[in-house]
Amino acid sequence: MPSKATTVAEYLSELPEDRRAALEAVRKVFRAHLDKRFAEGMSYGMIGWAVPHSLYPAGYHCNPAQPLPFAGLASQKSGMSLHLIGLYYDQQGGKPGPLLEWFTSAWKKSGKKLDMGKACIRFKKVDDLALDVLAEALRKLTYEKFIAMYEGALSERKPSKAHVPKKRPSAKVAARKPRSR
Repeated sequence: MPSKATTVAEYLSELPEDRRAALEAVRKVFRAHLDKRFAEGMSYGMIGWAVPHSLYPAGYHCNPAQPLPFAGLASQKSGMSLHLIGLYYDQQGGKPGPLLEWFTSAWKKSGKKLDMGKACIRFKKVDDLALDVLAEALRKLTYEKFIAMYEGALSERKPSKAHVPKKRPSAKVAARKPRSR
């Protein structure tokens, strides 16, 4: 369940000591290596980093009132998670792009097990993470590169069926009376 905390400090204070220490260690990597134009705050019930509206006024396509999300860090019921959205956008025709390929290869070389979904890295303790690989990924994923990847991903999207207007019956069909039996 997402936290209702409104600040990062409040969010961290709600956590058990071991999880607080783990998230603070990951947060320290973000603060040291992430492009300073990304803003930290609470987003979607977790610690988040985003491109502020002052730099990207269009915001997030799913909800333009929200700034464009870059990453998230959360304590969840079954463990902790790190969401690196830029890795999700690094796909070309549904196949991993160069940054995602580098990331998974470097993580494997670190000797750590990578428990990853599309852009979500799941972990139980900070020792499960290859923090040096995370730091390098944050340095590689600059503000400009992230925006370009995001806009490229948007341009490749196919309209979903939810956005296609349904055909209405013609007036002639609609005016027909049902047959009686």
